[in-house]
Amino acid sequence: METVLDNYPAFLLVFMRVSAFFVTLPIFSYRNIPNTHKIGFAFILAWIMFISLDPPEILIDGQFFMLLIKEALFGLLIGFSAYFILAAIQIAGSFIDFQMGFAIANVIDPQTGAQSPLIGQFLYTFALLFMLTTNAHYLLLDGVFYSYQFVPIDQLYLPLGEGDVIEFIVESFNSMFIIAFQMSIPVVGSLFLVDIALGIVARTVPQLNIFVVGLPLKIGVSFIMLILVMGALFMLMRELFETMTYTMRGLMQLFGRGG
Repeated sequence: METVLDNYPAFLLVFMRVSAFFVTLPIFSYRNIPNTHKIGFAFILAWIMFISLDPPEILIDGQFFMLLIKEALFGLLIGFSAYFILAAIQIAGSFIDFQMGFAIANVIDPQTGAQSPLIGQFLYTFALLFMLTTNAHYLLLDGVFYSYQFVPIDQLYLPLGEGDVIEFIVESFNSMFIIAFQMSIPVVGSLFLVDIALGIVARTVPQLNIFVVGLPLKIGVSFIMLILVMGALFMLMRELFETMTYTMRGLMQLFGRGG
């Protein structure tokens, strides 16, 4: 503890980065975790990281406040990069809900406080449980710790305007939508075939009310397809976790060039 008191400005920088990580990091940033627990966990983790990093001496001056802003911005961006990759599951659920007819019936996500599609929230809950089962949340904490190998405490700015960073972010968004499309295509494709069949029936048997028959039929087909492809969805979720860690690491490497 004496080391923290001797170099407390550096500890404040470490604490700022870890706290900013926990604002946007999946699982650790959710509303059903009390803020006091988040702050306490961030403080303990920052203290453990501080005594193992051997940071340089930092003085409180004008440059210190610039470093403080840089640490907060870096933590928010890296945590958000992991969050938007994981949001591919909810995007896949919104694709499925649109075809099922559930797009109008959104629910409030208790973890983020935002509206979420029904199937998207269903798959997202499974993804979080799968993440905890496979210990993928430890990789997020490892990313917080190993970020100091790429962006040290005394690095003054982040190269946000460079072309490599912007290109990497665009490619990450692209991979997120590709995985969301792969997760939703079995159900969406089968519902497209159901729509074609219902259209043929509506033309051949005009006495049949397609609107009454079509909605429960599409819901039933959707749940049957979800049961059949659930194993493949978990494989894609595992690939999504790997993409999430690679995205965090790649963004840290690009930000580390600014030193």
